[in-house]
Amino acid sequence: MRFLNTTVAATGIIALSLVLPARAQTSAVDADDYINPDRPGIADGSNVVGAGHFQIEAGVQYERRAHGDDRTVFIPTLLRAGLGESWELRVETNGYDFERTRDPGAGDIRSEGAAPTSIGLKYHFVDGQGASQPSIGAIVRVFPASGSGDFRTHRTTGDFRLAADWDFAPNWSLNPNLGVAVYEDDANQQYTAGLAAVTLSYNPEKTLSLFVDTGLQTPEARYGKTALTYDAGVAYLPTRNIQLDISVGVGAAGQTPPHPFLAVGVSGRF
Repeated sequence: MRFLNTTVAATGIIALSLVLPARAQTSAVDADDYINPDRPGIADGSNVVGAGHFQIEAGVQYERRAHGDDRTVFIPTLLRAGLGESWELRVETNGYDFERTRDPGAGDIRSEGAAPTSIGLKYHFVDGQGASQPSIGAIVRVFPASGSGDFRTHRTTGDFRLAADWDFAPNWSLNPNLGVAVYEDDANQQYTAGLAAVTLSYNPEKTLSLFVDTGLQTPEARYGKTALTYDAGVAYLPTRNIQLDISVGVGAAGQTPPHPFLAVGVSGRF
């Protein structure tokens, strides 16, 4: 994920006389080869999973809105497949949604259904060089009309974002995103919005990351206001290919952010 900002490199045997040094160098590089998920948090990272790798990032998220009267549970899931050293294919969805809305006259109203699904690409085009040069990538997603029940969308939407990872100091990194989107609101009306997010991470060791971040969308709906969300969390790697995470956040502005949310997740690389 974006909190462990390391890159995968490989070295080969240049000549038979360099076999042992080459193996030593490869071992040193492999020692830094850890899973790098885009979850948790709001901002996505700039790095791709790499050629021949498949990665699944999934969790369970619980949200409350409208002073605790509306509650939603869903299963955010991101599938990532390496198409080369610089490209990856992405399929993303909130899985299956369960929602309970409390109406003063009608009581509790329950709804459920499949969330919309997007297909997208990430392209990594600048390698990071420590504090002197951030890693940079781009992410594009397209959401065809999809989903079911109250969660079904009726128009094709999508977004485009630039993402960076900057290791600006030992054990510290900054992960900003900036983009533009065409989304659909609750009235099935399309609108254009600006997107921004930034994550600050502290990595006391390669297997542990603590973070705080914020995300902004303006407007949050057609003719709507600006939505602003804050969250914080921790991610832990029990192995090189598995990450566990937990995060909590709250909306600071707008009508659409949760008040609050709690998310737990697991990511695996294959």
